[in-house]
Amino acid sequence: MRHWDVAVRSGARLGEGPTWDAAEARLIWVDILTCRVHTYDPATGRRTVMVTEQHVGAAKPRAGGGLVVNLRDGVGAYDAGGAFSWLAHEVVPGRRGNDAAVAPDGALWAGTMRYDEAAGGGTLARIAPDGSAEPALSDVTVSNGIGWSPDGRLMYYIDTPTRRIDVFDAGDAVGTAAKVVPTRRAFVEIEEGAGFPDGLCVDAEGAVWVALWDGGQVRRYTPDGALDRTIELPVGRPTACAFGGSDLTDLFITTAQEGTPRHPLEGSVLVVPGAGRGLEQPAFAG
Repeated sequence: MRHWDVAVRSGARLGEGPTWDAAEARLIWVDILTCRVHTYDPATGRRTVMVTEQHVGAAKPRAGGGLVVNLRDGVGAYDAGGAFSWLAHEVVPGRRGNDAAVAPDGALWAGTMRYDEAAGGGTLARIAPDGSAEPALSDVTVSNGIGWSPDGRLMYYIDTPTRRIDVFDAGDAVGTAAKVVPTRRAFVEIEEGAGFPDGLCVDAEGAVWVALWDGGQVRRYTPDGALDRTIELPVGRPTACAFGGSDLTDLFITTAQEGTPRHPLEGSVLVVPGAGRGLEQPAFAG
């Protein structure tokens, strides 16, 4: 039986980073390599597209309106009127921003990677609401999925080539890089041949959902790391997942055409209605 539907039929090269914007009742997602930030309102079907001047790894809502974006040369912000400014600007040739997520305290954790995916060429940093950047990891290859447990005490993280989801102790709903990073340990290891872990989200029960690049699946792992659900997809390269909809029960899944397309839905946004219950995602406080 098919568990998924098509939310947005699209030909995204590298669709990524679905985020439910509760204030606007819409899904935000990006197509990294075409420099596009997309929105989709499932109640009306309305879609918008904004073009950025650089490759955009992630886009998240800001508390005062607008978006915070993880671009090629750093983290920037668009205000509610569309004006852009840099928050943390760092130009490193051959490197770009990738996945990012907003922590319970309103800070942005933003990752980078090299275009050639050279080992250790990426980073992870915490961007405070005032734009100050605190380095967290400097030996990352493809910085990817980030999420927090319902109580904010755990932070999950993926460096894709490791085939692992790691977990950090984040404390009482907050955590600076200095406190969080030393507690890093493995949470789940994806078996060889099943694909590579990409984006993730955490549901209201504390379970971790992960998209498997080249695996054609989204999996759910319980808080103790046990695999308890697998959603088979028609596309080979799902990239990330997020709960959304009016009651946060629909699981939206971004996908990519990058490489050799094998299915006409690659690059579209899929949805699994009633998959579970998600957590409302905080907006960036800056």
